[in-house]
Amino acid sequence: MDPLMWRTIYLTNRPPYSHSKLAMFCRHAIKRSCGHLEDISIEGIGTDEVLKYIADSGSHLRRICLLKCWEISDKGLREVVKKLPLLEEFEISFSCLSKDTLELMGKCCPNLKVLKFNMKEYKGLKSDAEAFAIAKTMPQLCHLQLLGNRLTNEGLLAILDGCPHLESLDLRVCSNVDLSGSLRERCCKQIRDLRFPEDLSEVSTYVEDEQPDYDYYFECDCGCDCDWSNEGDDRANDEYIIADYYGLL
Repeated sequence: MDPLMWRTIYLTNRPPYSHSKLAMFCRHAIKRSCGHLEDISIEGIGTDEVLKYIADSGSHLRRICLLKCWEISDKGLREVVKKLPLLEEFEISFSCLSKDTLELMGKCCPNLKVLKFNMKEYKGLKSDAEAFAIAKTMPQLCHLQLLGNRLTNEGLLAILDGCPHLESLDLRVCSNVDLSGSLRERCCKQIRDLRFPEDLSEVSTYVEDEQPDYDYYFECDCGCDCDWSNEGDDRANDEYIIADYYGLL
């Protein structure tokens, strides 16, 4: 019952519990933190309602990780980031964020040091909107991961100019980026830990040709042309700790 035991919550979508039951577990765990929640990671169970409950739990939140949270909308995220002034790390994978949401996050979360915004690769589609938003509003970033992003060299240059404190940059599966010549030289000189677009190690789930059959589809509300899909459970490569459900019943 000690609230300090619930400062960090990792909850992933695993059987035999239903989606609604896991969402209930998540709310119970947050409630037990009594406003001391600092770090939360959820996979597959996120909704706008759950995200709002997280943001309303207190002002100490410093890290949020959202994996395969298909039901979290771009609008829902915009409403929440205004309540997270101390946020230092934000990760979201296989979901879509508009440039407006990224800009708002940069303005409302001045302490943001780590951003992991990972997408499913769509070959042939190019867009620097997210890159420009990051460069414009997140000058304090130290670590940036953009797996499968549609940015081009122009967007990369904007990030290099707008984020002078970057120590690590992960551009794996960013097929529109051509790191050659002077741009490659600048990246290697400015970034201490650089992952190149052609480095496909440990990113098979992001590559279009290696995607399994989709279980269901949903419409993105960010105003782009994205076609996002659930790619299955992918439990074998799970990197996250399963929460202890039994204390939450």
